[in-house]
Amino acid sequence: MARRIDDITDDTVLHIDHIGSTAVPSLTAKDVIDVQLTVADLADTTALINSLEEAGFRPKKSFEYDEFHGLPSQSPELRKRYIREPLGERRAHIHVREAGRFNTRYALLFRDYLRANANAREEYELVKCRAAKLFPNSIEGYLFLKEPAFHLIYYAADLWAEKVGWEPHTEKSRGSD
Repeated sequence: MARRIDDITDDTVLHIDHIGSTAVPSLTAKDVIDVQLTVADLADTTALINSLEEAGFRPKKSFEYDEFHGLPSQSPELRKRYIREPLGERRAHIHVREAGRFNTRYALLFRDYLRANANAREEYELVKCRAAKLFPNSIEGYLFLKEPAFHLIYYAADLWAEKVGWEPHTEKSRGSD
């Protein structure tokens, strides 16, 4: 997916990262790939969105906002563009976020912390499995139960990042292999 997006897009995309549960080895995950495209300025993504749409990807037409307790719902720190996979292909959630913003860092920190901390990963997996069991047909119910875990993990991950000197680094910088 990263190679394909890299081939389609221009230098607007600074980094392409595999994020979410499928990016964490040995973590149970739905068969959905989460990808984060980091750009310098979300306001300058029209050509990027058009290129992806021409290749069959399905972008939302307006900006969306991630949710995080303690930040205003329409904070620039949470703003993003959201794109889905082309019809008939493996499900993908593509999040276009701005470099230096809270939500960009959060996705990378969440991934790296769960990769580094087996106990947190196992407990998060337990929350996910229980939520899926309680709400097999309701994504809203599933997310309702998972959301507090996201916040708890973030606070622990932020402390971990400070302790180990973690800096957000990406898996694929533009032009690297």
